[in-house]
Amino acid sequence: KRKVAVFGSARTPSSDPLFVMAEKFCELITKNEFMVITGAGGGIMEAGNKGGGDESFGVNIRLPFEQSANEYIKNSSKLISYNYFFIRKLMFIKESDATVLFPGGFGTLDEAYEGLTLIQTGKSLPRPIILMQNPGDDYWQTWVSFFSDIMLRDKYISPDDMDLFKICESNEEAVNEITSFYTVYHSLRYVGDNAVIRLNKPITDENIQLLNDSFNDIVVEGKIEKCDPFPDEVETRDLLKKFRITFKFNKINFGRLVSMVRMISTF
Repeated sequence: KRKVAVFGSARTPSSDPLFVMAEKFCELITKNEFMVITGAGGGIMEAGNKGGGDESFGVNIRLPFEQSANEYIKNSSKLISYNYFFIRKLMFIKESDATVLFPGGFGTLDEAYEGLTLIQTGKSLPRPIILMQNPGDDYWQTWVSFFSDIMLRDKYISPDDMDLFKICESNEEAVNEITSFYTVYHSLRYVGDNAVIRLNKPITDENIQLLNDSFNDIVVEGKIEKCDPFPDEVETRDLLKKFRITFKFNKINFGRLVSMVRMISTF
């Protein structure tokens, strides 16, 4: 079952509109057949477990202050506690299919940079990364302005890196962004030099031609085309009934790869 990792400040009180937003988001995403993973603490994490209910996990970190498990997860069999941040962070990425970040402090931004870095470098597969805020807030725009005004200007990142995330200001928009991402796209695997995208349903030759016209800049040889399972996939019986397309990806412009998946979701 697909899961969404939810991050945000441990210090957000239950009276804060962001707490209410996080709670309602998690309630809504679980109704759409996703589960929720939080850091099990207070604030936004508590809101996530409250909204996610039995469909939520908590991956707690043992700290000298602040971080005891919240009341909505502390007695659950889905609570796991870690001594080390790096193992806990690995579990957040390994076990989830989307990342949703509400405003927070150093820890929240650390998770944001971690997620962006892993996708930008190809160490994590394409996924939605949603930056959530209430309408009229400027938390994420202020953070992202450093990307565009400084890092992009000085060529420390590429223009397509700005496609790795999306700012959302409503739960409905965020849920639609996540669920639509996986409507047609199922998963991606590399077999040798080939990127193999497995789909939940066939797409037409016209759709494939549109992908070739739109994303030929990231194809290093040949073109995007439909294919049968590769021998490596057959040997491991890896999703053999899924429709497939394949191409030789440059393994550099991962923001463009995320954009390709978003286009596939419209077919």
